[in-house]
Amino acid sequence: MTSAMTLGFWYPIVLTRHLRRGTLTRQHVAGVPIVMGRDRRGAPFAFLDHCPHRGMPLSFARFDGGTLECAYHGWRFDAQTGTCQAIPSLPSDTTVSISKITATRVPAVDRDGHVWVYLADPLAPGAAPPPPPTLPVFSARHHLTHLAVDVGCGFDEAVISLLDPAHGPFVHRAWWWRKPRMMYDKSKVFEPIPDGFRIPPHEPSGNSAPYKVLRLYRYPKQTTIEFHLPSTRLEVTRCGPYWFSSRTVVIPIDANRCRLDFCAAWNMFRMVPLVSKVFRLFGGMFLRQDKRSLERLALGLAHGPSTMLLGDADTPARWYLQLRTAYLNARRSGEALKHPLEQPTRLRWRS
Repeated sequence: MTSAMTLGFWYPIVLTRHLRRGTLTRQHVAGVPIVMGRDRRGAPFAFLDHCPHRGMPLSFARFDGGTLECAYHGWRFDAQTGTCQAIPSLPSDTTVSISKITATRVPAVDRDGHVWVYLADPLAPGAAPPPPPTLPVFSARHHLTHLAVDVGCGFDEAVISLLDPAHGPFVHRAWWWRKPRMMYDKSKVFEPIPDGFRIPPHEPSGNSAPYKVLRLYRYPKQTTIEFHLPSTRLEVTRCGPYWFSSRTVVIPIDANRCRLDFCAAWNMFRMVPLVSKVFRLFGGMFLRQDKRSLERLALGLAHGPSTMLLGDADTPARWYLQLRTAYLNARRSGEALKHPLEQPTRLRWRS
């Protein structure tokens, strides 16, 4: 699967601490195989996982920290530029200019504890990639954690779930989270941003236990939630000098698999013992519940049933589908994107 909607974006693929010097790892993004590594200086690199000679995966290469040697014919490529350094089968008096031969490089950077890769947009060949996303942080000292789970469902279904405000009481059931009997009417304003939409700063939900804990801080509390194409949900809560910031990205793997990648930073309750372990415990529970729900959904959708989007709770899903179409049309035509959300709009639902 190489969906046009998944190209031209950065994705967090591997945790920084898991990509070690002198080793190679093979990953898939949108059905595209990628080989990743870290050179002897510690800089990450990535290439499409095939040798330009005969297509042997470079993930099987011998890697000395500076060059990759193809396991089939020994062609050698610079780990950062992809430029061919040697072709052993050529005679010593060859006139072949091997420096014009390159493995296909994929931009890769360390950011927020991840190694991110950029899948180029074929409609904009040679265009420099934009800066990779950065998780907002508001103090030098803070906790940082990462959680991820692979899910057997399609990319769009996972993104729509990310935007769904109504599934929480039924999917994320726990003694400390909101239950169906605790649902009440909610009203939020959504406003357009260039590559998505957001709920501007507002008081966080009063029927969620994690937000109730914030009452220990006697400061006004404000939460902002944003969605950015193709698949990023960003949430920031401020409470005086204290803050919590989280980012969830749906990473396409192939047509029927994706990964939910969750990254969070915070300085709230920073001195509480084991706070990171407790957060990972509950956060991991949430991701496993999402995984189970989405994989059950995939079973139902496999037979192509008729489905519907109903009411304000499903409006963010409609906006996503419309925004995705508008983005692709703008990219193909070169014209400005026609945003489906033309002005701030208030939605109402129960959750």
